[in-house]
Amino acid sequence: MTQLTAQPREIPLPPGPAPSANNIAAGVVMAALFVAGAWSIHDLGISPGTIVDSFGNAVNFARRIFPLDFPPPGETVSLIVETLAIVFLATALSVALSIPVALAAARPTSRGAGAQWTARALIVLARAIPDLVLAIIFLRMFGLGATAGILALGIHSVGMVAKLYADAVEELDDGPRESIESIGGTRRQQITAAIPQVLLPQMIATALHRFDINLRTSVLLGYVGVGGIGLAISESLRVLDYQRGMALAVIVLVLCIVIELISGGIRAAIMSSSGGTVVGGTWVDRLLNRGRDSAGGPDLRLTPPWTTARIRRFGAFLLIAVLTVASLYRVDVTWSTLGQGILDLPQTVGLFLPPSTGGSFPLLLEQLLVTVQIALAATVLGAVLAIPIGVLAARNVVANPYVHGFFRTFIVVIRGIPELILAIIFVVITGLGGVAGTLALAVGAVGLLSKLVADSLEETDVEVQTALRTAGASEAQIFFSATMRQAAPAFVAHTMYLLDTNIRSATLLGVVGAGGIGFLLLNASRINQFEVVTTILLLMIAVVLLVEGVSMWLRKTVR
Repeated sequence: MTQLTAQPREIPLPPGPAPSANNIAAGVVMAALFVAGAWSIHDLGISPGTIVDSFGNAVNFARRIFPLDFPPPGETVSLIVETLAIVFLATALSVALSIPVALAAARPTSRGAGAQWTARALIVLARAIPDLVLAIIFLRMFGLGATAGILALGIHSVGMVAKLYADAVEELDDGPRESIESIGGTRRQQITAAIPQVLLPQMIATALHRFDINLRTSVLLGYVGVGGIGLAISESLRVLDYQRGMALAVIVLVLCIVIELISGGIRAAIMSSSGGTVVGGTWVDRLLNRGRDSAGGPDLRLTPPWTTARIRRFGAFLLIAVLTVASLYRVDVTWSTLGQGILDLPQTVGLFLPPSTGGSFPLLLEQLLVTVQIALAATVLGAVLAIPIGVLAARNVVANPYVHGFFRTFIVVIRGIPELILAIIFVVITGLGGVAGTLALAVGAVGLLSKLVADSLEETDVEVQTALRTAGASEAQIFFSATMRQAAPAFVAHTMYLLDTNIRSATLLGVVGAGGIGFLLLNASRINQFEVVTTILLLMIAVVLLVEGVSMWLRKTVR
């Protein structure tokens, strides 16, 4: 009897889901941005040959800056204290302004759709207006000094701080707030009872992060008359005193790295300890327990006890109050100056209106295009450099602690270098123009994007990677199939955030001759063509809002 056996055959896999139209469009947009960045690199004249040809200039520049001429210790301490006072007050102002704006912008705490959209519009507008333009306006109102810098940095920072606060409020569990609302609690009671204890660590961490950013930006504002180390650098380089200027730049570099390490450590400590619950009865506890039978239970405190956490919080707020008073005393902000500037507001606004091109609209558009090209080129170059560095810095990708520790340290050092210092160096080496601005922003992008990439990789679900490893997949297969696939949406969001940041930074770096419309902005302010400043501001807002819209759509599509 013959037994027939069926030949084994390969069963075809079922077809995967077809990509949606939005996903296809998102891919086309990302490809178009990459092509535009590559074209910008070519059009700006950035090539290995350009960098090699500038080697001689780099050697000559090194000869001119050494030996470094550091200011006397007393003057150095005075400049550092003044700079930190300006940055601290600006950050404190941004937090004070951001809290009510964020509460109005967040859906759970907003008074209505109208208030929510108005607050969101204010946040976007604050992000779109460069702090350099705000500094020019406030310098006209309040004169030279720290006041203009504090207001400019503080108001511009609202665009970031308020957005992060509003997003954090919307991501909270809304149950506690709804419980208070259901028993008749007012809106103020809902906010004060359900939000601060949970969000306070994240709010402090965000403020510390913004402090780091404001410290770097304050150096740039010295070029328009804001005090501190930035003004001293500007005055030194204006007379070609590179030995003193670069010595001050080294001080800024060390200061930024030290502040980055300190604030990073504080943020890590705050966020790691934020999982605990606050012990002790508050008015909310009494409100929620009203009418309950407490027989047989222990006596409840009517006030929260002085636990270690409460003492720490009280000490932190006391320290902030002392630093605020000391900073106000150091920068000599007077109410009379503020009052006179506010009284002169109508006259100051009249100087900036109506907008005018000064007869050079084609030149403005040309330099605006150069600014966008610098941002695109720096984003592409920065991404090419930052992604592999970020991968090597991720602990769940590279197991060797020495390797990922080295790259984490490298990222911190690069992040500590202000783009202004890089731009000055590249301007001297490569000459005026977009090449210097692009290279400066590309190096700065390594510090920002590589950290975001490393953090995104470490936040991926390790169980997926473990499952593939158990099934016998190689490390390369695990990385590309599990880790990279999970982190891809975050990569897109981070890249668009980098482009958005680079467009604003390219405008600012133009004040030192690094190409783009920023140079025209500075010249217009110096010769009192404030109507031209307004036109440049409107052009920049239009570009920033366009990039913001594309970025929001891409993040929503690839999520």
